[in-house]
Amino acid sequence: MPLDLPLDTPGSDLVLDAEAGIRRSLLPGGVRLLTQTDRSVRSASVGFWLPVGSRDESPQHAGSTHVLEHLLFKGTDRRSAMDIAAAFDEVGGESNAVTAKEHTFYYGRVRSTDVPMAVDVLTDMITSSRLADEALETEREVILEELAMAADDPGDIGYETFLEQVIGPGTALGRPVGGTAETVSALGGADVRDHYRQHYRPDTLVVTAVGDVDHDGLRDLVLERLAAGGWELPDSAAPAPRPAPADLPERDGTAQVLDLAPHRLVRDTEQVHVYLGGPGLSATDPARHTMNVLMSILGGGMSSRLFQHIREERGLAYSVYSFSGGYREAGLFGLYAACRPSRTEEVVALLREELAELGRTGPTPEEMRRALGQITGSLALGLEDTTSRMGRLSSTELIHGRYASVDETISRIAAVTEHDVRELAERLAGSFTTRVDIGPAA
Repeated sequence: MPLDLPLDTPGSDLVLDAEAGIRRSLLPGGVRLLTQTDRSVRSASVGFWLPVGSRDESPQHAGSTHVLEHLLFKGTDRRSAMDIAAAFDEVGGESNAVTAKEHTFYYGRVRSTDVPMAVDVLTDMITSSRLADEALETEREVILEELAMAADDPGDIGYETFLEQVIGPGTALGRPVGGTAETVSALGGADVRDHYRQHYRPDTLVVTAVGDVDHDGLRDLVLERLAAGGWELPDSAAPAPRPAPADLPERDGTAQVLDLAPHRLVRDTEQVHVYLGGPGLSATDPARHTMNVLMSILGGGMSSRLFQHIREERGLAYSVYSFSGGYREAGLFGLYAACRPSRTEEVVALLREELAELGRTGPTPEEMRRALGQITGSLALGLEDTTSRMGRLSSTELIHGRYASVDETISRIAAVTEHDVRELAERLAGSFTTRVDIGPAA
């Protein structure tokens, strides 16, 4: 059975899965540590996660979380930016960071003998980065180039626009993760430092590690290095609760896809990139496994309905697929295709019809078998990698608040029925709200 994670019991130490070697400890300061010991490898992935993302920013400071992530690599009181980069390069390891809508994380993957170095560097960055004004001015230009690069990519700009339109224009969750050129240009050093002080604290930090690691030894090492960085770690502290999600706009009904006026973005491209969809399921919705099966059948691979009927049988597109995404209290689903402008309306009609047909008649037993095999196989193969397993532990803590084994997750996926898929497909087929077209002027 899934195991609920206590969030307010200082000093708690749980064996979440003895067979898989997974433990969770609540450390002084409210720091949470989750590890999976795997002696079959000679490496480890270590991640430092903060539950702060672009949705936690004020509108005038949009992009500040991403800017802060960049600045943590630009030097500390003990290390220059070059020192941080060289620390991993000289041992053949890797390090990076990601800013998302609901979290930020920093990670390193190294040989097990180099785990102390990785923890030292990552804690140094998180606790003691200088966040200097001169570093901000330089990195601001890098980030503006990154935003410009994304704006040149019809896939990037199309998806961001689609998500914004589905979730709600002007909402924190709907804003682009990186902010805009205007908001990033306006950010000052004091803004970034205030954002750091508000969100980077022991009681928000989650540390995960998977591989050839010792839980107790890692616990001592993390606490030692956090204290060396100046963080106070009282024994009585508990993790800070995540703020309640902001209200999202109410939807006043749905529209049929052929009646939707597309949100057009003119770009000098040879194809029109179409994103079509609407509100979906949250990250914790019990029906999320049904959504995964549905997306696999509809557009999750070369044997999917969209691929076979739009590409293989009619030759109307090269790239065509379906997708979904979930957040704390909201989600989306979408269908995508790229085609020549003259074929756009025909492709849009077929995208809509494929989902509607799945809602009318449901999947075949053969489609269910393939989808379940694809999802469970991909899950199993993905978990061969220590970094993927590290991410799964973070989801246990930051999203679900409970632990479920891989076997339990697979059993929940296997329990999805043809009726479940048909019912959800029927619901989604009547829930289209958004169409985004990126391509040449009409």
